Amino acid sequence: MKKILLFLCTFSILSAFAAKPKNQYVRIKTEFGECIIKLYNQTPLHRDNFLKLVKSGYYNGVLFHRVINNFMIQGGDPDSKNAKPDSLLGEGGPKYTIPAEFNDSLFHKKGILGAAREGDDVNPAKASSGSQFYLVQGKVFTDQQLDNLEEKRLKFKIPQWQREIYKTIGGTPHLDRNYTVYGEIVMGLDMVDKIAALPTNKNDRPKQDVKMEVTVLKKREVKKLEKQLLQGGLKDKMVM
Repeated sequence: MKKILLFLCTFSILSAFAAKPKNQYVRIKTEFGECIIKLYNQTPLHRDNFLKLVKSGYYNGVLFHRVINNFMIQGGDPDSKNAKPDSLLGEGGPKYTIPAEFNDSLFHKKGILGAAREGDDVNPAKASSGSQFYLVQGKVFTDQQLDNLEEKRLKFKIPQWQREIYKTIGGTPHLDRNYTVYGEIVMGLDMVDKIAALPTNKNDRPKQDVKMEVTVLKKREVKKLEKQLLQGGLKDKMVM
């Protein structure tokens, strides 16, 4: 009986170590710093596609080729690797799209990872690009600005708890339910601000190339990160 109990305990411990983390995280490194992104489990098609590309090294050396201050920074076009300064970018990617995965609880607050896509005129289903993505910088909104957006552009009411975030942290609410969001920055948000502030040309491409290196966090890194995030959250609650 003791041997059976010992076996069961050992099996449980090994299973715990072998189990996949509840959340997947990726790191984006640039010369302007790095950020860590938590991928949403609520958008599994986008999550799994992004992980597949990251693990294959698809994004390494790719540029943030489109940057608009107070809006977002966009990358993921493989044609941007070693592109000439005058090259018009934004059309490259794998030969597939990903079905939209809209979720009312996932919205475009600052730091969101979202999927770029072609316009509604050629893409009424709002399917996402196979590789191109953006990180939201956005701006802070007033109640009046949000009311105007609801009436003239969104055609739906922004939940009150989301309004409070748009009024404090900021974001890009006009993209909600139009572009799939599938992750958020949990560390290193200042990287987005630094890149968004760079001078750009007429095509919104930074005059200085901003290359990225993207990797998936390992289990031990995830464990350490989530401990840090928990401690930070508890500290914030104590202050409040």
